[in-house]
Amino acid sequence: MNKYKICVYAICKNEEKFVDKWMDSMSEADYIVVTDTGSSDMTVEKLRNRGATVYVDVVNPWRFDVARNISLEHVPVDVDICVCTDLDEVFEEGWRKKLEDAWIPKATMGRYLYNWSIKEDGTPDVQFNYFKIHTRNDYEWVYPVHECLKYIGTSNEIKIFLDGVVLNHFPDKTKTRGSYLALLELAVKETPDDDRVTYYLGREYMYKGMWEKSIEILKKHLYLKSATWKDERCASMRWIALSYYKLSNINEAYSWYYRAIAESPKMRDPYVEFARMAYYLSDWSTVFHMTQEALKIKEKSSTYVNMGYSWDYTPDDLCSISCYHLGMYDKSLFHAKEALSKDPDNDRLINNIHLIEEKIKDNI
Repeated sequence: MNKYKICVYAICKNEEKFVDKWMDSMSEADYIVVTDTGSSDMTVEKLRNRGATVYVDVVNPWRFDVARNISLEHVPVDVDICVCTDLDEVFEEGWRKKLEDAWIPKATMGRYLYNWSIKEDGTPDVQFNYFKIHTRNDYEWVYPVHECLKYIGTSNEIKIFLDGVVLNHFPDKTKTRGSYLALLELAVKETPDDDRVTYYLGREYMYKGMWEKSIEILKKHLYLKSATWKDERCASMRWIALSYYKLSNINEAYSWYYRAIAESPKMRDPYVEFARMAYYLSDWSTVFHMTQEALKIKEKSSTYVNMGYSWDYTPDDLCSISCYHLGMYDKSLFHAKEALSKDPDNDRLINNIHLIEEKIKDNI
């Protein structure tokens, strides 16, 4: 017998191709409630045919927080646990039992592993802990984009980790994030001292190649009194460094990567990104040092985004290449083999091993 009443709720628009896979995954819940925001395809019909309760609410002007709050209002009031997902997300099988096993009576929010992107071989790429499982009446959604849950309950907020609950994201690559920049600019206008939306706006400028604007806004983020989360401060510094590199200001790029490492020295990402930049600059000593430091870190962050390239073959690959250029051929071969063990079908890595082995033979 189930311990709790669990409802999955979602917003969607023109996502008919995801319906069957999503419904199969979410079927472990007691209720599935979807708010369609104006589909012109067969999304609504397919969802209803599969047993979902569907409401149609057009949100104009568009804001993600408004849409999600409308969606939450449609969840039955007697539900114990709300599970917010999108139609391009799929839980690994057995998620409900793991959720119920981990939940405690006074819990208000459950965090779980989220694979934001999946590689072609099915392994995780970008990965972090997510937060969209919560009690029915204790939260509301805030921010026009990159929305998150704000606690509005009357007792203490209690967050727990839902061990074994894994949500995988399979995004529609035909959809753009064209609305994000305007919504983030709106968010910063509404809450100019909010470190979260300021960070996201600076990152969005970086994504769009607006390097000067990215630097300006991310520096603003760092100077905000509320910007105390070291992992996110580290991320701002990394994107500032990348932006300076793109502007060919190499001295500033180096300086900001060093600052990023000092801010969060137990995360691999700043080391690997620094090494990758140094690779393009043929600065082999820096590549070697940064990859050596990265490889000393054995645990992923449990509090921030983990970039896939920091945990796949990349650190060993870059280290091997730097060792080769520095004349450390045995060490180069070791790291080349380590890289290949993480991506066994990579022809370039295979060829690298052959080249290194030939170089070692020539030097005997």
